[in-house]
Amino acid sequence: MAISFRRANAADASEVATVYIASRRGAAAYLPTVGTDEEIRAFVIHQMVPERETWVAEDDGRMVAVLTLHGDEVDQFYVAPGEQRRGVGDAMLAHAKRLRPGGLQLWAFQRNAPARRFYEARGFIAKKFTDGATNMEREADVLYEWTP
Repeated sequence: MAISFRRANAADASEVATVYIASRRGAAAYLPTVGTDEEIRAFVIHQMVPERETWVAEDDGRMVAVLTLHGDEVDQFYVAPGEQRRGVGDAMLAHAKRLRPGGLQLWAFQRNAPARRFYEARGFIAKKFTDGATNMEREADVLYEWTP
């Protein structure tokens, strides 16, 4: 496995959307659907990729993960379902830490135990728990922070 990272561009947006949708369906199937696949695809193509610092991880030319930064926050982070538990997420998160050496923060759903274990094992500390009233899914979440 030779993972490489690069900024996503407009030509990548459709594939970024495919990874995003497939990952949300798999790992976060318990979440209420927020928008149709077409609406999510439009959001990724017209807003997320052009307006946010979106990175892709590739393995032998295949897009295997997507990570979007907004300031020092990991705004979106998805590993393609068939690529999970192979070190892709670890490599992508390490890339984000190199990009933001002063620290990072991110939100995770409280019910997403695998994601929470993943972040905690990589030095993220839970700082704030909410009932989800302020997120689109209305799902209880937790704010994590990483400081070097």
